[in-house]
Amino acid sequence: MSKKRTAHIISHTHWDREWYLPYEKHHVRLVSLVDALLDKLDEGSEFKSFYLDGQTIILEDYLQVRPEQKERLEKYIREGRIFIGPWYILQDAFLTSSEANVRNMQVGHKDAARYGQPAKVGYFPDTFGLTGQTPQLMLQSGITNAIFGRGVKPTGFNNTVSDGGFESSFSELIWEGPDGSKVLGILFANWYSNGNEVPVNAEEAKVYWERKLADAEKYTSTPELLFMNGVDHQPVQLDLPEAIRTAEELYPDTRFIHSNFADYLSSVERAIDRELSTVKGELRSQRTDGWGTLVNTASARIYLKQMNQLGQALLEKVAEPLASFAHLLGRDYPHHLFTYAWKTLMQNHPHDSICGCSVDEVHREMVTRFDKSRHVAEAIIDDSMRTLAEAVNTKVFTEYGEDAIPVVAFNTSGWERSGVITLELDAERLYFREGHTLEETARRMNAVDVSGYVLVDEEGNSIASQLEDLGLQFGYDLPDDKFRQPYMCRRIRLTFEAEQVPALGLKTYALVRGVPVPKAASLLSGKRRMENELLKVEITADGSFSVTDKKTGHTYRDLGVYENVGDIGNEYMFRQPEGEPVLTTQGLKAKIQVLEDSPYRASFEIVHHWEIPASADATLDREQRELVYYPHRKAQRSTEKVTLVIRTVVSLSRRGRGVEIESSFNNTAKDHRIRMLFPTDLRADDHQVDSMFEVVRRNNVPAAEWENPSNTQHQQAFVDVSEARKAGLTVANLGLNEYEVLRDGRNTIAITLLRAVGELGDWGLFPTPEAQCLGEHTVRLEVIPHDGDGIASGAFAEGYQFQIPWIAVQTGVHDGPVPTQFAPLSWESRELAFSSLKMNEETGDLHLRWYNMCGQETELTLSSGIEHRAFHKSNILEVPGEKLTANAAGGLSLPVKPYEIITVRIER
Repeated sequence: MSKKRTAHIISHTHWDREWYLPYEKHHVRLVSLVDALLDKLDEGSEFKSFYLDGQTIILEDYLQVRPEQKERLEKYIREGRIFIGPWYILQDAFLTSSEANVRNMQVGHKDAARYGQPAKVGYFPDTFGLTGQTPQLMLQSGITNAIFGRGVKPTGFNNTVSDGGFESSFSELIWEGPDGSKVLGILFANWYSNGNEVPVNAEEAKVYWERKLADAEKYTSTPELLFMNGVDHQPVQLDLPEAIRTAEELYPDTRFIHSNFADYLSSVERAIDRELSTVKGELRSQRTDGWGTLVNTASARIYLKQMNQLGQALLEKVAEPLASFAHLLGRDYPHHLFTYAWKTLMQNHPHDSICGCSVDEVHREMVTRFDKSRHVAEAIIDDSMRTLAEAVNTKVFTEYGEDAIPVVAFNTSGWERSGVITLELDAERLYFREGHTLEETARRMNAVDVSGYVLVDEEGNSIASQLEDLGLQFGYDLPDDKFRQPYMCRRIRLTFEAEQVPALGLKTYALVRGVPVPKAASLLSGKRRMENELLKVEITADGSFSVTDKKTGHTYRDLGVYENVGDIGNEYMFRQPEGEPVLTTQGLKAKIQVLEDSPYRASFEIVHHWEIPASADATLDREQRELVYYPHRKAQRSTEKVTLVIRTVVSLSRRGRGVEIESSFNNTAKDHRIRMLFPTDLRADDHQVDSMFEVVRRNNVPAAEWENPSNTQHQQAFVDVSEARKAGLTVANLGLNEYEVLRDGRNTIAITLLRAVGELGDWGLFPTPEAQCLGEHTVRLEVIPHDGDGIASGAFAEGYQFQIPWIAVQTGVHDGPVPTQFAPLSWESRELAFSSLKMNEETGDLHLRWYNMCGQETELTLSSGIEHRAFHKSNILEVPGEKLTANAAGGLSLPVKPYEIITVRIER
């Protein structure tokens, strides 16, 4: 290189809040680190700056113990000597929802602004792969770069531009998202510790820098060399100024500076004088041997993923929309509660946390956080739901008498929805304040007649339903203006199929008397067969089933077979014992019986008693103790057997577009994996899968350099295999983030239900007996056949709706401003997926977000029944953008580019 080279040394620490130690033990070390950093900065300006790992939660964690240091900390942030943000936490990209990634950036920016400015650095030092829409998210956040350590293979300097897809000749590259967004990518080709522990001693420094400079120059395209002075939980190198002076004396041809990311990136951008490799889409280490991708963290401790899916869905898909609409009726939008709930949930989103790859104490604490966040979301939902229900004009039901019991069903998804709802209602209450004895109260409630009720809609149509008398129950109200109000009641459980509830809307029903019971045919059409207008399901003797799509005539066979193999890997990576035969339930006779035969749903119960190995053999314990790298292990499965009892419920509702599956089992085995198989028998070289703001297309066959026999991948809501213009099969899930499309000649979709292992893995031996996941488990899936186009057929929309729980509430007969069937907003576009509706804290305006699932431009048509002044285009940070022109109807018609993430602000 002709230009004098510059060594940019950036001081940092990569702070995993919890990993091989529980949170508080790392927390203690963090306090010591920041104490030492502040003391060093107090000494003067020679120690220039420190990067606080891109996550503002470090400030919270430190000040929780050292609140008296806030002013001192803020001083150095404002002076640009401590760099913070842009994130709240360093999240895993594939196991957190699209909106969770957005909230992470929003909260990080908001918290950073209290101290100064967030660092505009797309920082992903150790993220286990990156999603394809990351460049677009960065640009919408005002960030023009992404700095990362995984996903792309550096090939080394060879004077040519690599065009091998997921390889780069240089550590500098262009990363392009599916929508065309481009950012400057900086790959930690020599990891984020390549400038760690710089020697002060001249002799040691000579050896150190000879190697480090050569390593950096092997990959860099410019004379601007990056050296990261820090690593996981690394204390501050306090003598770095002295070490830099030593380096300057040894290498007068090199400029050594204590740098920061802003200066480094500016220098790189000025120095680039050649074409860089362009890497497109998601970065999953596709061009590697497949042994180090860490992809099987998607199935480590699946119970955590299930809790996360529910927590995210309740916050972003239920609580935020309901609270937004309740605010329109005068209820305060609880920004403070949402921030608290999101922060608590996001504290479980760092990769060592949500990935399930830490010691057992860490994941026990995560369960408590999930519960706390969910409880806040549920409280917001209950308050918002009751505000809305009390505003519905239910007087239409007065004609049925005083004992009518109105019920309001809410569809908080972005599409019209039908589905089965179950809720509990109080037929009558008697409050303790009324002065009756407990004996008299109980006697009167037991005497309440709950017979003769029929469900009707607002037009008086009888709706098929089922009522279960739950008998005498205790309950209480918590009024805003008085002490708690206990009561006894006669409670009933109502189950029915709500039909065509409007998107982001509600529909009202009521239990009434004096109405004929509706007649409806059974969905059962044979001993082991059920069908509706769209689908036919037939169950075979071994518990597998076939589904016929009546629209296309295509039949999918052998669905729902269970597979079991050993796993001698760790929390990070799956490893099947060499030569081990695969066990399945194919041919294993199952006990099959009808579980439900109602007018709105049919269900079969399938029970397997399956003998599987109890664990790995003794070799695994020895190999773990000897730290044998997991691909090289020789352990096999034990000859001892245990019985795995699996109960599967396969259900079809009258208006259902898919077949729902619930599988439950008590796991008593160790060192194994359970999957459910869905052969598609469709001709396809690739498949589609839900990811962050994208339905991404992936090849069924990995790259030539892939050596790992397993090719499991990440998913969020669903995975789909389709044969164009013929048929397709979408399999949706709740918190089952790992799948594989098998190379078995049938393009079988395999969904991981459980993976049981006994060690963390990585750099030592950390036993994790609770990662064996012994005990009860329940998982849910939906199989959705379609015509080969998952978008146009609505199969993908169905997969997204499967993620969102139905919400319904009892109310009274009263007047109100809201009609019995109502949606304050409506929108149209076949190609768009709805993502979010929430209120901005600063402006009080509503923000709605969609993303284009396909590679063609489409149009969003939005109609609003909400009083508003204007529509604006915004971004993920909810910064006001251009004012949009309303269409002739007063709504909005907005072109949306291929794969674009679009946020619309409704100014009120």
